[in-house]
Amino acid sequence: MALSREVLYYGREDALPEQVVLRAGPLRLTYEQGDLRYICLGNCEILRRVYVAIRDRNWGTIPAVLSNVRMDIREDSFLIQYHVDNCQREIDFGWDGEIRGDAGGNIAFSMDGIARSTFWRNRIGFCVLHPASLAGCAAEAEHIDSAVERTFFPTDFVADQPMQPFVDLRRISHEIVPGLWADVEFSGDIFEMEDQRNWTDASFKTFCTPLGLPHPVEIQQGTQISQSIAIHLRESGPKPSPGKGQEISTLPSATILTTDRSAKALPIPAIGLGMASHRQPLTAHEIERLRALHLAHLRVDLPLFDPNYIARLRQAVREAQSLGLKLEVALLVAERADQELSGLRRELDVLRPQVSAWLCYPKEEVYQGSALIEAVVLACRKHLAGFDPSIPFYTGTNSDLIFLKRSIPPLDQIEGICFAICPQAHAFDNASLVETLEVQGKAVESARRLGKELPVRVSPVTLKMRFNPYATGPVLELGPGELPPQVDVRQMSLFGAGWTLGSFKYLAEAVAQSVTFYETTGWRGVMETGAGSPLPDIFHSLPGTTFPLYHVLACIGDFNGGKIIPMHSSHPLQAIGLLLRRDRSERIIVANFSHQRKEVKVECAAGQVSVCKLDEESVESAMRSPETYRSLPGTNLDVKAGILDLELQPFAIAIIDAHPEILHPL
Repeated sequence: MALSREVLYYGREDALPEQVVLRAGPLRLTYEQGDLRYICLGNCEILRRVYVAIRDRNWGTIPAVLSNVRMDIREDSFLIQYHVDNCQREIDFGWDGEIRGDAGGNIAFSMDGIARSTFWRNRIGFCVLHPASLAGCAAEAEHIDSAVERTFFPTDFVADQPMQPFVDLRRISHEIVPGLWADVEFSGDIFEMEDQRNWTDASFKTFCTPLGLPHPVEIQQGTQISQSIAIHLRESGPKPSPGKGQEISTLPSATILTTDRSAKALPIPAIGLGMASHRQPLTAHEIERLRALHLAHLRVDLPLFDPNYIARLRQAVREAQSLGLKLEVALLVAERADQELSGLRRELDVLRPQVSAWLCYPKEEVYQGSALIEAVVLACRKHLAGFDPSIPFYTGTNSDLIFLKRSIPPLDQIEGICFAICPQAHAFDNASLVETLEVQGKAVESARRLGKELPVRVSPVTLKMRFNPYATGPVLELGPGELPPQVDVRQMSLFGAGWTLGSFKYLAEAVAQSVTFYETTGWRGVMETGAGSPLPDIFHSLPGTTFPLYHVLACIGDFNGGKIIPMHSSHPLQAIGLLLRRDRSERIIVANFSHQRKEVKVECAAGQVSVCKLDEESVESAMRSPETYRSLPGTNLDVKAGILDLELQPFAIAIIDAHPEILHPL
């Protein structure tokens, strides 16, 4: 069975949502499936996204189904009207949307909805995203009592920053260039802003229904909800002449990747994988393929309150030994810490595993306060420090960085900080996932500041949440043919491979000590099992094949023990590059994040390079037989005036080797 182009690109049969470029006078923006994205004045990004979200009692986002879409698109204005149904299980909500843009640079977005069933919700209404690049920009916040606060967007997201920098909002404005402001006005509810960089989103989000109010709230059938957003340009002082601002990567020009070769070379972080959640042992064939990644560790999660954890530990020890790896041991400790940890120690004394680090967590995430985390760390040290005194203790959060910010760990009792990354706390489309990448590096830097320069381990990085730490109700049972919430079809796609490269690049350039990605096998791993996907009609993987992201990790693993030289992209939401160096060998890995062909210009020091591509033409054979594909020679290309010109297919990966005699990247 051959995989379709759509499945290879982004893991599903249907195409990406259509994007329509619009103009509202001097403003340029994009309409996509009921949302507005990338509202720009020249090269200055004003807003990243405006959309309507319906969140259930566990903060799950109810899917939107559009119908009856009507568009009147003109040269400098537009009118778009449509209907949306948000229906899932007991939730049945419908609303009509209207978006207007006029030649004066004014945009109005309204929604009028009705609950067609009685259900519990945490939020219904507009979300407005300001780009993270506005950090430090002058702002005005008009509150519901008409008071105007003159302030700035937060520059950093460290522990002493309030969770909501702006509250009780009627309007939020920011300065685009001296003398020109962008006003965003809200009606229909009370709005406030949070800094979404705490979840690695690249934005400041203004949302309705303050978090300080009780939630969840029961919405009665027949309840009507109407809200609106208005966006205006406002002159302040002499008429401005907009200058160059934030370059928006949706522009169609070529992406240029450059390197400061005098920059300090950075160590390549240790890379590990998590154990497979399907719990089936690794086969000899899978072990052989995993050894080719040159990994450093295998993560095992041990819920010490669950008697079955011992079997999991024993399996982890066997698999780590077969792979030649140390274990990264994540300990989830409950109320009976001494009893749980003494039992673990007895088992460890029998198994004698090689351990790279102890990651110490309470059973559940701590929303506020550090006493419980400190008690867990002290108990872990009491029982485990003597097992091998060289093994470091880490703590922080088993989930999003925000929990680390809310509960600072006992820094004098640990050797390092750890936190996990999932790019889909708030948004789920490809563009939003790509936007998170650069912020991941900022998150590492923030965690290191919080930890007073202690080393930072990022563990694990996953496309979807492994569990929901924000839930206020029970986990709902899956319906027939429904994917588990931890599974993302993009795991086996070219898009997933490019996203993985971007994640590693920014984490490595921020000097993360180690990074644990995904799992070994299965639909949350780097390769499919021999049995194949449990739901092949939805998760379209091929039994026994590697996923494209496997090859990204293999390319990096070839340079294990080497260095990274930071690379800059002129359009980082379109394409990025990672530069690896070991001894006299050099490799640049490039990812195209776009669903279109992309011209990329790569700064190269060598006069001739060898180029391999992982794209629509080659990826399926690479998935079916990675060993054969890795043995194929690359294409020799000349570098002219220090620049290599590449033409990349949608979501393609290119591997550029300056010295063809080194190990072939694929």
